[in-house]
Amino acid sequence: MGIFSRTRDIVAANFADLLDKAEDPAKMIRMIILEMEETLVEVRASAARTIADQKEMRRHITKLEQLQANWTEKAELALSKDREDLAKAALVERQKATDMADQLKAEIQVLDDALRASEEDIAKLQGRLREARNKQSSIQTRLESANNRYRLRDMYAGPKTQEAFSRFGELERRADEAEGRAEAMGLGVTKSLEDEIAELRQSDRVDAELAALKARLNKTEG
Repeated sequence: MGIFSRTRDIVAANFADLLDKAEDPAKMIRMIILEMEETLVEVRASAARTIADQKEMRRHITKLEQLQANWTEKAELALSKDREDLAKAALVERQKATDMADQLKAEIQVLDDALRASEEDIAKLQGRLREARNKQSSIQTRLESANNRYRLRDMYAGPKTQEAFSRFGELERRADEAEGRAEAMGLGVTKSLEDEIAELRQSDRVDAELAALKARLNKTEG
């Protein structure tokens, strides 16, 4: 079952209302565009048939005009031979050809009106189709933007992110525990004799450097 029943329905359609009422606007706009494209193809096909009919009628009119000319010549010939009866019969046949040609010309005029109407319908359909495609592009852009926002939010606050930060916390805790164990290894350890002597030597060097520095300062002041 189509959304529209005829070209007039498409031209008069309010896309905003249709999309607002639709559960799935993206699907609805695709259906609208598809039906409009199909209708446009049908209208063009009808116009093509109308043009073909007109061409065929014009060929018949040309033949009928030639026939009229032939019957006129025959009527003239009959009169020249004093055959008024034959001339009258020829004129009757010419009139038949004339009437048929006039009828075809009238039908061509009707088809011209139909063709102009089809041309207007095609222009209107193309305009509404462009409008529908623009709305489809807008809807697609909005959907992509919404999906991107959802992905970003999921990236920052989603379960995977929370799980990753939880793992970072576990790793930091493990690092703290390893450093704690290393520091704990040094607690309560008695210094060796060599360590204590090395510290004394270091203290002596510092004292010597300090005394030298004081001496230089005293000379500078003196």
